[in-house]
Order: sequence, then structure tokens, then C-alpha cells
Amino acid sequence: MADYELPPLPYDYDALEPHISEQVLTWHHDTHHQGYVNGWNSAEETLAENREEGDYSSTASAIGNVTHNGSGHILHDLFWQSMSPEGGDEPTGDLADRIEEDFGSYEAWKGEFEAAASAAAGGWALLVYDSFSNRLRTVTVDKHDQGALWGSHPILALDVWEHSYYYDYGPARGDFVDAFFEVVDWEEPSSRYDEAVQLFE
Repeated sequence: MADYELPPLPYDYDALEPHISEQVLTWHHDTHHQGYVNGWNSAEETLAENREEGDYSSTASAIGNVTHNGSGHILHDLFWQSMSPEGGDEPTGDLADRIEEDFGSYEAWKGEFEAAASAAAGGWALLVYDSFSNRLRTVTVDKHDQGALWGSHPILALDVWEHSYYYDYGPARGDFVDAFFEVVDWEEPSSRYDEAVQLFE
């Protein structure tokens, strides 16, 4: 059985200041993200025990915990990789061309993405590659696993749960979204896009 571990941040905890504080990154990564890793491992243990014992009374709950905590772990890992202290640029190359093709322009996509981020009740705004339709889409996902589109591969992730921004920005979520674009780094999302296209186009 897999034992999932919390990977270290790909930069120092203070590397994204002043846009995201050292305190928020410390809490967010070491406490919140670690909690999803722990929850996923615990759920997998429960499922394994239930199969071994033939007692499935807690299986449905454990399956739900796998999708919730597993998605939380995966999306947080993507979120950290979507930013860097060298960020703040716009996409280039094939991903930039595809954004323009599928959304009309980078600014049109950005406006749509910001609208998704403002609307997420508690969750995520994602840029995904939809392998069914062979196009990029903006997706709002609540609680890590509600609202995801089957066959879609996340390219860029923005966490808009309150623990991501409230300490720094209070209720001004829009200011946090603006700050995200000051540190977004398109190198990793571009690589993810290339991988998705190679698999499905």
C-alpha cells in the first residue's frame, strides 16, 4: 500500500513575500497540506483493513476520504509548483497559443479564471486540459473533489480556501487572486500541458 508523504516546498517559506507571507505558507503547507496527506494515508489503511476483515461498514466513508484528501494533496502539490519567486509572467509557447485559441486571448482567459476564483465557495480555480473535448477549460472545484470534469488534467491551480489568504488579505479574496498573478510561474503548467497533449491529441 502506498504511503503518501508531504513533499517540501520548491522554494523557501518567505520566497513569495510580499504577495504571500511566510506565515501563511508555513501554516498552509505544514499544517493544512500535511493534514490531507495524513487523511489519505488513514483512509487507505481503513480500506485495506476492511478488505482483509470483510467488514465494509466504514468503507463508503473511507472512499470519500480518499477522493477528498487525495485530491487535496494532489491539488496542493500543483498549487505550490504553479508559483515561484521568479513568477509574475505570462505563458509563452504552445500553452500561450492554446490559451489564445481556446479562450480568444490571455486576458479573456484571465478574466474567466478570476471569475471562477471569486465564485468558488471553498475550493479551487483550475485551468485544465479537457481530454474529451481536446481543449483547455476553466473549472471551479469545491472541497477538492466536487465539480471536477472527468478526463481533465489540471494545468494550473489556485487555492481559494480562506486559509490561503485570510491572514494576509482578510476578506479581500480578489486582492489575493491579483497577488497570485504576481507569483504565478508558467514553466510547470506549460510542462503539464505538453504532457497532456502528447497523451490525448
